[in-house]
Amino acid sequence: MDPRIIQIGQIIVSLLLITVILLQNRGTGLSGIFGGSSAVFQTKRGVEKVLFTVTIVLAVIFFALSLGRLFLE
Repeated sequence: MDPRIIQIGQIIVSLLLITVILLQNRGTGLSGIFGGSSAVFQTKRGVEKVLFTVTIVLAVIFFALSLGRLFLE
């Protein structure tokens, strides 16, 4: 297999991973600074759950491509 194909795949997966991470909910990060408590347990539902799952899948694919590229070069 050509290493350039793996490199192109790695670039595509990394861009998708960056996009999915930026789309995730960022509203809970600053609540602790101003004294807000985030002790309420919430389950992930709908789009948030899909984004979480897609993030994990893309991270595993990126890791596999990185290992494949390491061993092929």
